[in-house]
Amino acid sequence: MSRVEKRTKLDLEKVIFIGRTYEEYMDMFLLSEEELKGRQILDCPSGACSFTAEGRLRGLNITACDIAYDHCADDLRAKGQDDIQHAMTHMEKAKSNYVWDNFEDIDQLKKHREKALLTCTQDMKKNSERYMPVELPSLLFNDNEFDILLSAHFLFTYADRLDLQFHLDTLNEMLRVTKEELRLFPLVDLEGNRYEHLDRVIHYLKDHGYAVKEVKVPYEFQKGADSMLRVNKNHL
Repeated sequence: MSRVEKRTKLDLEKVIFIGRTYEEYMDMFLLSEEELKGRQILDCPSGACSFTAEGRLRGLNITACDIAYDHCADDLRAKGQDDIQHAMTHMEKAKSNYVWDNFEDIDQLKKHREKALLTCTQDMKKNSERYMPVELPSLLFNDNEFDILLSAHFLFTYADRLDLQFHLDTLNEMLRVTKEELRLFPLVDLEGNRYEHLDRVIHYLKDHGYAVKEVKVPYEFQKGADSMLRVNKNHL
């Protein structure tokens, strides 16, 4: 990473620090370890996900980046624990919005989220160079630095606060640092509705020479969130 840019540290209270497990990532993005081995992987934004930590133990070359990584691991762990508790309280009131196949109940879901948080923050202490602070739509990485970029629960999800231009700017930047392909999950907003500008985004990407495909995946927790967008720079 050679690009340098001064940034203002984000107030930790404005960060929601919750993450998914390695196993969830493999299903969300329809991945296998065989296809990832030997490739440079970027998880962006990665939050409290354990994908980087657990993947590295399996011999994968993964870098994580997130706006929250300006803060130390201990502060992020404390914030994450508070956020998990808040999320579980909300989840109890909205259980019908979710598919309870991957988790038996809210208690098991909480344990998975706590496991991801603990694994992530412990690895941040041991391998801090793998956790890079960034503020999208800017990424401080070189062109084509990564073979594959994975992005979960950010674009499309927060359609109520991230406008179409932000989506396009962020996608352009993600594709700039990616040599081969970009995968995004899910394709719905927080209410479970297909992102209203998704077709425009797909046409935009195709017009710029990328191959784009909506792909069903073997993972659905939020109802309707069972597909990813696969964008390939060398055509599918």
